[in-house]
Amino acid sequence: MKASMKDLIRSGVILGAVIISLSACKSKKTVSTPIEKSTGAVEISVPFSTKAYWSDKENFRAKSSGNSMDLQTAKKIAMQNAKSEMAGLIQSTIKKVTDQYTNQRTVSNQQDFNNKFEELAREVTNQELIDVKVIGEKLFQESNNTYTYWVAVEANKQTVLNGIEKGISANKKIEQDYDKKKFEEIFNAEMERMAREREGNR
Repeated sequence: MKASMKDLIRSGVILGAVIISLSACKSKKTVSTPIEKSTGAVEISVPFSTKAYWSDKENFRAKSSGNSMDLQTAKKIAMQNAKSEMAGLIQSTIKKVTDQYTNQRTVSNQQDFNNKFEELAREVTNQELIDVKVIGEKLFQESNNTYTYWVAVEANKQTVLNGIEKGISANKKIEQDYDKKKFEEIFNAEMERMAREREGNR
């Protein structure tokens, strides 16, 4: 009787161990292995990547970083890079709007109008970037003792439009073919399209 009890206890222990082992195996199979563990890759979070820092229908926004042994140099590089990105965004938007405008309107000399408007766009962009608004900044000290500075900047749509209108009023050749209401209508539509496109890509 004692031998049977011992055998029963031993069997129970073995059975319990088998159940635990099977449960552990099952758990391992259902839990996916993160890429960081399987490849050694580490996900890096890029500053200012949230919606608050995207361009929208009212504002142009851009971000960039700079790295240097000197903090002020890192800041200078980051600001130059962010302004360069902002300039490209503003100018490409103005070009798209100008192309649509000339296709929808009767312009005396379309090529000349486009060329002069592109020149005006560069002047307006350069002026707006002088006092660009900083909306975010982050500073990191790297393991090699260098500094990495991130900055996010913003330019208001209306400020850009005001600059264009001011430049046009000083250029009679452009002014005679310029319809403010129509241009701003196309400009606003392009800003809204750009914002929707950005939303759709996230």
